[in-house]
Amino acid sequence: MRAAVFRQGSIVVDTLPDPTPVEGQVLVRTRTCGICGSDLHAASHTHQFVDLARRAGNRWAMDADRDVVFGHEFCAEVVDYGPRSPTRLAPGTLVCSMPMTLAGETVHGIGYSNDIAGGFAQYMPLADRMLLAVPNGLSAAAAALTEPMAVGWHAVQQARLAPEDVPLVIGCGPVGLAVIAGLAIRDLHPIIAADFSPARRQLALKMGADVVVDPAEASPYQSWQQAATPPGHDPSRYAQLFGIGPKQRPAVIFECVGVPGVIQQVIEGAPAAARIVVVGVCMQTDRFEPFFGIVKQLNLQFVLAYTAQEFADSLRHIAEGKIDVTPMITGAVGLEGVSAAFAELANPEKHAKVIVDPWA
Repeated sequence: MRAAVFRQGSIVVDTLPDPTPVEGQVLVRTRTCGICGSDLHAASHTHQFVDLARRAGNRWAMDADRDVVFGHEFCAEVVDYGPRSPTRLAPGTLVCSMPMTLAGETVHGIGYSNDIAGGFAQYMPLADRMLLAVPNGLSAAAAALTEPMAVGWHAVQQARLAPEDVPLVIGCGPVGLAVIAGLAIRDLHPIIAADFSPARRQLALKMGADVVVDPAEASPYQSWQQAATPPGHDPSRYAQLFGIGPKQRPAVIFECVGVPGVIQQVIEGAPAAARIVVVGVCMQTDRFEPFFGIVKQLNLQFVLAYTAQEFADSLRHIAEGKIDVTPMITGAVGLEGVSAAFAELANPEKHAKVIVDPWA
């Protein structure tokens, strides 16, 4: 099979042995696979990525000096079954799966494994028990966005939202857009979103945001104050101490940028008693001043990935039209275009999500 291989700091197209499915596995033909921000970081800061994974408990057990085939946002079609595997899905059936497979009792991650190729390869050996058939005639390209949409849905589910909450999303890259889509499904309004990029602000509106803010022109936190403050609210300490007048609606802030310094900005700008959900994956050392969180009695929560149910829910949300992911797909390449796409994704005005067709 052909694959886009990350090898010694570069992405090259090469031929690899076809995978052979073992018992409980299904050989699938990759139809399309999205490029994730984590892929970009793993390619640009490989040794740091591997070191952090090791220190965090070997979540991604990748050897930086060996070949790896990235790709964990995929949709594929069933080709064949391993020995003694149940044949519950007909060949040609479009499927999605969480990015992992099973070999006996061993779980293998897909996308950062040196031994099992990810979705930038033409074939993968997936676990039968984890396959979800793509419903409603959904396209492979749209179904491939199940994984990133599940990240946003998980963040929304973990935020312990109440009907009176007013959400603020900081950062409108793919993670922020997925959070906005999840908030829209929960019918929690107004949804306020902030990003420096005009293109990303437009995408935020398409995904369900009610108000978009350019932080270069206005404070996202001031915009939140305007949306969350009822007429007659008295912000004085006396009124707040004795509960006089109408109360300001609670704040839930989703940090979806993942670069050093943003958490500090959020805790400085957040109103008292806000809940801050950190969704953006920062892989550099960061620092913030706890005093702000203490004085304001902020709740700081970190989230990652999704549950199996949230992944299945996200596929259903897309298939039933609750989320329209098509505006997020801004480019498509074959294997030869993967390396250039990695470079182009650094420009937020050009791309949100580029998908790879290994057969193009």
